[in-house]
Amino acid sequence: MVYAFDIDGTICSDTDGEYEKARPFKDRIADVNSLYEEGNIIVLFTGRGTTTGIDWDYLTRNQLALWGVRYHKLIFGKPYADLYIDNRGVNADVFFKR
Repeated sequence: MVYAFDIDGTICSDTDGEYEKARPFKDRIADVNSLYEEGNIIVLFTGRGTTTGIDWDYLTRNQLALWGVRYHKLIFGKPYADLYIDNRGVNADVFFKR
């Protein structure tokens, strides 16, 4: 199975664009890593830099490494929106309480 996780507000704190201040949600990262170890494909995606044009690649990859997040692919360029509607979407709080 392929799982796609947003980064900010999902596996770390949402910092309103001050990404260097993000703090990991260790319990959620442990769940992501368990899915990885079970053989699932883990894709991380983020809107970092979408509205500002700032390249957050280096910081983001370093944070993920520091936090011990296991993943197969990291995608930048999530479109900015106030609300995402998706036929396969699950709220992060609901998913991680399962």
